[in-house]
Order: sequence, then C-alpha cells, then structure tokens
Amino acid sequence: MLSGHRSAWRRRGGNSRAARIAVPLAIPMALGLTLGIILAVSGGNTTHIDQSALGAAASPSGSGSAPAPSAAAPAAAPAAAAPAANVNCDIIVPANPLSAQGLATPYQLTGPNGMTPAASGCTMTNAVNLGAFVQATILNPRTGALSVYNPLVITQGTTPTVAPVVPRLPRNAIVTIDFGFNGTNLFQVGATPNALAQGNCVNGLGSVFGQVSFCNGINFFRTALRMMHRGRLFVPSAGTSAKIVPTAGALGTGNACPTVRSFDMVDQDQSDNVTTKYLLNPTTGQTAQDTAANTANLAGSQVLFNGSDNALISGFLDPTLGCTPFTAPDLGNNNAPATSQALNELLAARNQPRIAALVPENDQMVLDANGQLDPAKTNLYRAEVGQPPVSARTDRTSSPVNYCQNLVNIQTPFLAANQALLATGQSPVPLVGDTLFTFMANRLLMSFTNLGCQNFGLKNPVTVVLNGAGAAISATLNTTPQTATNPNAVGPAGGGGNGGGA
Repeated sequence: MLSGHRSAWRRRGGNSRAARIAVPLAIPMALGLTLGIILAVSGGNTTHIDQSALGAAASPSGSGSAPAPSAAAPAAAPAAAAPAANVNCDIIVPANPLSAQGLATPYQLTGPNGMTPAASGCTMTNAVNLGAFVQATILNPRTGALSVYNPLVITQGTTPTVAPVVPRLPRNAIVTIDFGFNGTNLFQVGATPNALAQGNCVNGLGSVFGQVSFCNGINFFRTALRMMHRGRLFVPSAGTSAKIVPTAGALGTGNACPTVRSFDMVDQDQSDNVTTKYLLNPTTGQTAQDTAANTANLAGSQVLFNGSDNALISGFLDPTLGCTPFTAPDLGNNNAPATSQALNELLAARNQPRIAALVPENDQMVLDANGQLDPAKTNLYRAEVGQPPVSARTDRTSSPVNYCQNLVNIQTPFLAANQALLATGQSPVPLVGDTLFTFMANRLLMSFTNLGCQNFGLKNPVTVVLNGAGAAISATLNTTPQTATNPNAVGPAGGGGNGGGA
C-alpha cells in the first residue's frame, strides 16, 4: 500500500511502504507527495525513489502514547495543517468496543505522546495526511449471516455532525474490527483501562504494525473459517470475467477475478487498511457516518477515504475487470450492501489461488523494531486477517524470495495481457499513474524495490515514463520469467537488514 504527503494509497519514505492506492479525497490537498517520485525511469531496471518530499517517516515502534484523553467536548474549529515532522497519531478506542454501544461510540483521533490534535495535525480535517478509519464485520454464529458496520472517527474535542446509528447485533455476535490510517503509525489507546482487553485489540508485537491494527480478528476468522468449511457460512465464488485476458504459462490465472490474495494485484504490503468512508463538514471539522440519509441531509459535506488494497480491488479493479466484490448488509446504512476488509479476506480464503499471496515476512508492517524479519509478528498479523502462519507450506509461495519471484512472474504478465482493459479504468491516484494501468505498473515497480526483491537476484520488470508532475504516463513490462539467483539473501526490504526501502 502507499504512503505519501499522506494521501490515500500511501507510500512512506525511509522505512515506509510501497505505492498504494489513494482515492482522491475531496479535501483540497495535493495527493501522492508521499508516494515518492521515480527519478530513474528509463534504461535498465534500476529504480531510485526520491524520499526527500516525504518528511519524517519513522519505522514502527512501541507506542509512546499518553493515557487516554478525556471524552469528546463540544465541537471545535478545524485544526491547522499537520506539522511536517509528525506522522503518527493515537486513536482512542471506546469501552466494550465489540458491543453495539461500543461500535456506536465515536473513536477519537488525537496526537501521540500527549500532543493535542491541533499541535500534531491529527485531525479528520487533515485526513488526507493523518486520517484514521475503523471498520467492523459481524458474524452471526447461529446462522452464518455476515454484516458490516463502520464506526465513526471524530477529532478529539469535537462531536459528530450526526450521532452514529446504533447497530442491532445478532445474539452472541462475533465482531472483528479493522483500523486504517493515512499516516505512518496509529497507536491504539483505551478510553478506559480495560477497553483494549475487552476488544481483544492488537497493535503489533514488540513494535506496532504501523498504519493498521485489529480487535478480535483471530476469534472472528477462527469461527468464520470453521463455519465456512462446514458449509454453515456462505461465501461466494470470486467468479470469472470474459473481459479478463488470460495469461499464458503455468502461472497464469486464466480469467478468474482477482482477490486480495492474488499475485495479480497484491503489492508489498497486502491485506491492510479498510474500505470505510466518512462525511466531513469542512467548516466545523465534524464527521459523520457515510450513509444515504447523512449524504442527503448534509449539504456540502466532503467524503473522506482510507487508501487501501481493499478499496483498490473493490472500487477500481473489480468494476474495470467486470468482477463483483463480496458485500454484506451495512447495519449503519439501512442494510445497504457494503464491502469490508474482512469480507475481502473471506472471499480470498474461499477462492484461494494455487499460488496464494500471503503477508510476507519482508513486509514493512511485520518487521521487528530493528527492521529484521520477525516470524512471530508476521504470524500475529496473518492470524488477524485469517491467513495461515509461516510454515514450509506457505513459504512455497510467500517466503520473502518466493513472494518477490511470484510478484514478478505473475503480476507482470497479468498487467501486460490486460493493459488495454486496465487503461480504460480510473486511476486511484493520478499523481502515481494517469490510468489504472499506469498506476498498477508504477505500484509494481515500487513494490519490487521496497521489498528488496533485487537482493534475490531478480530484476525490476517495469520501466515507466513520467510527466512533469511525476505521474506515470506509460509503462513497459518485461514478461520474461525470472528465477532468483540469490534465494538465500539475508535482510528484509531494501536489503542490509535495516528495512530501508519505502
């Protein structure tokens, strides 16, 4: 996924992450500055990502958050823009977050280490840089029915524009909560001493994951996958599309619609961030849930997005490729069909390809505090999104070297075969690529570098040409199959064991 001057489809500098998607936010700020500018775009396979415009981007670290701030006060005026040096925020998790009342209680965004929202830039008016987003997926353990609810995030010191809808949960509901962030590190803070424990909330292991965190994902997916395998929870086929041009060779996926575990579409840090949207009153800085009623009643509101692989596939790839995302009723929006991160993972598990992309150990989110590979942290992350742990079996597709090799040998031919179709699709971030095709190609180029794939003796298969604004306007793809010549290289993304890369 990407971080930037933080747009949604972010890319970070330093210990940051590869190009992600960014839905154009309505807030009038330049998108994609944190995505990096590709300087060397022609000749050979050497790519240099200029980090100079990205500002400080520390690697994930332990939370230095102060105790939970007090409850929200009356509405305040919008905060000033974020200081350039701050890229981290705290999110205050309400008591009993898995309950109906907990879901309907607004989460509060504030600065880290006791900083105020105004001093830190951690405000929802600054969502393009430091916005936080929360998403819940609910399982009825008796019937197997699934539903979605998007808890509201407000800036600490404000109140909601409209009070959130209190969802009606099934009896003994099993809820998973996913967090997304448009900055670098989002730290969970409990509104009460027991809030995080009540929600089985996980922020990382030894160091934070970074932009994402979870509550109760392990319990949700353990039950959901068991019910799915027993035929008690229906998850549809991902389907096929006659629009998709099959790729040749043993690694081709035919015309199957991609999922978030398909090498056709993954990047350096798959399975993160959410599809939640909020409405913003730009005058008061207040937010509301993105519902049909609120949209109709709140004239002049702006829509806030979280950049994510989940939004990329549901909002951009599926419509262009002729595929259909997995949806469930939104309990906060009159049961209208809604997507979610957890639904995408269930769809991927139900339709897992033979060569499955699972969160790799050289993903920046799962490195330890020193930038080293951390199998335990990787396993915790995978468990929170319903993926199997690191093992000899999963390493066949998703060890650091095999993830890189499959990214090159599967995604490159897919993009090449479907170039004409993808070129008709809207770019999630016009400052990364001017069409969906150039965006995906530039994203693959960045992911290769940020995962340190060159350390394994592989060559970047993408060359792009940029316009004056730094956006890819054309891309050349080398589809020649590659085999790693240095499969035992040591060190995560960027090589050298220091997590350098993006």
